[in-house]
Amino acid sequence: MPMDTILRVGLLTALTLTASSAFAQADCSNRGALDAMYCDEDGDLVADAPTDASKLQDPSTLVFAYTPVEDPAIYADIWNPFIEHLSEVTGKKVQFFAVQSNSAEVEAMRSGRLHIAGFSTGPTPYAVNLAGNVPFAIMGADDGQFGYKLQVYTQADSDIKEMADLAGKRVAHTSPTSNSGNLAPRALFPDLGVTPDQDYEVSYSGSHDQSMLGVVAGDYDAAPVASEVVDRMAERGLYDPEGVRIVWESDPFPTTSYGMAHDLTPELKEKIKEAFFSFDFAGTALGEEFTGVSKFIPITYKDQWAVIRQIQKANGVEYTPQGLAAE
Repeated sequence: MPMDTILRVGLLTALTLTASSAFAQADCSNRGALDAMYCDEDGDLVADAPTDASKLQDPSTLVFAYTPVEDPAIYADIWNPFIEHLSEVTGKKVQFFAVQSNSAEVEAMRSGRLHIAGFSTGPTPYAVNLAGNVPFAIMGADDGQFGYKLQVYTQADSDIKEMADLAGKRVAHTSPTSNSGNLAPRALFPDLGVTPDQDYEVSYSGSHDQSMLGVVAGDYDAAPVASEVVDRMAERGLYDPEGVRIVWESDPFPTTSYGMAHDLTPELKEKIKEAFFSFDFAGTALGEEFTGVSKFIPITYKDQWAVIRQIQKANGVEYTPQGLAAE
């Protein structure tokens, strides 16, 4: 059995076991789409904090993760200024955790091994519903604006001029749970004259980076990707913008959400928020990597992720361990 299959089977088993009735909150009158481990009595679509104070976490070391990227080692250095700031404000040690997949990141928070994390747009609802993640911040500009676009790239000399020309081509999607890399294309492309898996065969590349590099190399004829990712790739010189062009782009979507485990103590939650909202991007590696961003902006999952939930609903997405394990 291939190693990736073994890992997915193991993850599915672990998630299924922890979702058993033995872990369910029997006294919960409302949980919406949340897993049986969590309650949502206030209706804000995220997990409530445990009412039993003995179940609240106040770890001596906080573990922070950023959404899976092509080179985690680079991002460990980029996030270091923020890690130091987070440690100073909270008074705790902070460890950067390099995750290899969206499913691994969700499982880490669900199991209590991950306390604070940046989850990609599409996987955010999985983290909310399966791991008790509570999104509270997003990167933005001084004027409060934030977001990224779904862009469809092809080679500069390609005969693909409009979306309908994707028919019969080799098109890379990123992963099943990705918003701009899979779910949004499946929801939006049919109205543009082309239906994934019907008019063209979907090839999953594994990441936005791999999709873009595959287009540049000619491995794929086109790929839907997140604008913020390909912009950063261009800034690092990972591809020549002259060699590609955009066929189509969407209206903006929310970017990576930053959230924390639902069961941290109230005092620790406030300190974590203070660290995010007081961090100064100017002159840091983080500010250089995420151009056009100057601060973290407060958000709620209920409001800012409404359009993403709509897209996922149109795709028949269910926030289950099986859906996550298929990522």
